[in-house]
Amino acid sequence: MAKISINLSTGSIQQDEMIVGIDLGTTNSLIAIIHPQTKNAVALKEHNQHTLVPSIIHFGNNGQIDIGEAAKPYLESDSVNTIFSIKRLMGKSYADVKTDEHYLGYKIIDDNSDKLVKIQVADKFYSPIELSSFILAELKSRAEHILKTPVTKAVITVPAYFNDAQRQATRDAGKLAGLDVLRIINEPTAASLAYGIDKKNQEAKKIAVYDLGGGTFDITILQLDSGIFEVLSTNGNTYLGGDDFDRLIVDFFIKILQEHKITITNGTKQTLRLLAEQAKKHLSANDNFSAIFQDIHLAITKTEFENLAKPLLQKTMLSCAKALQDAGLQVSDIEEVVMVGGSTRMPMVKNAVTDFFKTTIDDSLNPDEVVALGAAWQADVLAGNNQEILLLDVTPLSLGIETMGGLMDVLIPRNSKIPSGAARQYTTHADGQTKMTITVYQGERDLVIDNRKLAEFIFDGIPGMPAGLPKVEISFRLNADGILNVKAKELRSGVEQIMQVQPQYGLTDAEVEEMLMASMLNAKADMQLRSLVEARTEAEQIIFATKNFMQKHQEMITAEEIVATKNAIDNLQNIVALDDKNAIHHAIEHLNNISRPYAERLMDTAVSSALSGKKI
Repeated sequence: MAKISINLSTGSIQQDEMIVGIDLGTTNSLIAIIHPQTKNAVALKEHNQHTLVPSIIHFGNNGQIDIGEAAKPYLESDSVNTIFSIKRLMGKSYADVKTDEHYLGYKIIDDNSDKLVKIQVADKFYSPIELSSFILAELKSRAEHILKTPVTKAVITVPAYFNDAQRQATRDAGKLAGLDVLRIINEPTAASLAYGIDKKNQEAKKIAVYDLGGGTFDITILQLDSGIFEVLSTNGNTYLGGDDFDRLIVDFFIKILQEHKITITNGTKQTLRLLAEQAKKHLSANDNFSAIFQDIHLAITKTEFENLAKPLLQKTMLSCAKALQDAGLQVSDIEEVVMVGGSTRMPMVKNAVTDFFKTTIDDSLNPDEVVALGAAWQADVLAGNNQEILLLDVTPLSLGIETMGGLMDVLIPRNSKIPSGAARQYTTHADGQTKMTITVYQGERDLVIDNRKLAEFIFDGIPGMPAGLPKVEISFRLNADGILNVKAKELRSGVEQIMQVQPQYGLTDAEVEEMLMASMLNAKADMQLRSLVEARTEAEQIIFATKNFMQKHQEMITAEEIVATKNAIDNLQNIVALDDKNAIHHAIEHLNNISRPYAERLMDTAVSSALSGKKI
């Protein structure tokens, strides 16, 4: 076991620092603070403005980027360059989101891999991390304008159901926006803090938090005991939310329009999406909704909408049942149900939750603001201003390993509470590879060369297999004493290696602060360099895979396809040497477009052989 001493004495925040709470939402985002005078959580807004900032980005022809309300009109007039619902793409591959591609007015890239999805705007390629950072930067700028003080530290919330990749993507987006993300916390925990459930009594109680936002749903069962929140279970769907209720109405309206022979374009869909959102809100207080669209009368009743929505509501109820089952609880064990997310305003949602939990629901706070308000309370704790909630020790710097291209892959982010742990799977990049060098680093920079090396060992005994086939799980376990235990295991064969590595020296408080400051000052440059390195690595992997495929299946490929593929590979190899991420992505996409037809042809042949009883 590799034992690595971690300095836990730093990371405390001065009381006079302003740390904000941010709800980075699918539909809307907002920022909140604890008011210095009233000591209450408040969502920030400029004079006569809304607290909510629509999570929408528009890229203009002149390079101008509009965010929030300013971007909203372009959903109809320039849908291909207007990005929305980015949170749904965080930590996702194209395969995860392709079924809903036709609902998006913008272009997402199919690169035939399980890598994180990319969005193309004109001749540039963006990751969901980069796009989310634009929204966070806008929130940061607005907060600084309102507060008249720099804002550099934040607590950002995520759905409890977010996996490690989605959490890390959110953290990276904050870093790129110039924010030191002190903590990523679960939205249900934040909501519970906002409702002040921790202050109502000191007796242990079990709470259900039903959170139906614009793009995500989760149900979380919490136990609160003496100010400490413990997640007993969580369930849900990071791809189910108010957007899906809107789409039901969109599809309903499209059928009417198709009956009148109306052509449905991307612009039409975005206009209908906004109309559907309006209809959904209207039907919360009325029995009918109607509108005129291209001289066609569109109408839907509350009963029709509720019948369409029943399957979606049923999905959330199944998640509630599974969460209770995982926690080993009965409905009668739940003492309080908290409603979170703008979509819980729909009466049918409130009724369904009330019927399921057989108790009165608490929806007294603004469901759009409650998560950000809770994040502000958490920020206040980190600032040292609130001693009522007990926080466990945290690790002051991120811990991770070196991956291809010299990149830092963080397993345990800074300010993670301890004890904590994380595991991630890696694979080989060469056929027959039997060894893997595992190098552990501490720090906040994107390249390991800028971080501090803690330990290194050789994981030996990996069975010789084709590149990409072995599954090596690297496990980090940070115990209550701040000692990091590192373990490597090849999952297919069960080969496991335990090493003891002792670091050479510790870090002083000043060195930790210096590393944090360096990560803030270099965040943008680091992320740009990371994107370039990742693009180059992706290009090298695709070149290797394509050459290997051509060698094995040459008889299935025409002479013209071979020439075109070799030219595309040569072009990509030349462009890889350039410092242009977007050019590399264009060349990768070109190579994929050339190789896709014969790859699909081989798959069709294989399927036909299987169906005819032949051995493949």
